Amino acid sequence: MTDRNQLSDKLKRSFVPNSTLAKSLSFDDANIHVQLLDGRIIVVPLIWFPRLHKASAEQLAVYEISGGGIGLHWPELDEDLSVAGLLAGADMRST
Repeated sequence: MTDRNQLSDKLKRSFVPNSTLAKSLSFDDANIHVQLLDGRIIVVPLIWFPRLHKASAEQLAVYEISGGGIGLHWPELDEDLSVAGLLAGADMRST
């Protein structure tokens, strides 16, 4: 086996995620937890999103996973988040 093939084998994953779609949400006192279809869980501080941070637990529980999993929507709060945006992290312009 050549060095190139050995390197290629080392870089292979046993599982390659093929989706970044939301499956479900949960909350604790300070964070939103977004479970993705590929098994990952994104944990993001609620304080990044003022409407969600100020919302009651009952309001947070009323959400929709939109676009087949690409977005999160709280109709009562008029709040929309994208999974891609959550994966990208904090936008320093919004602080």
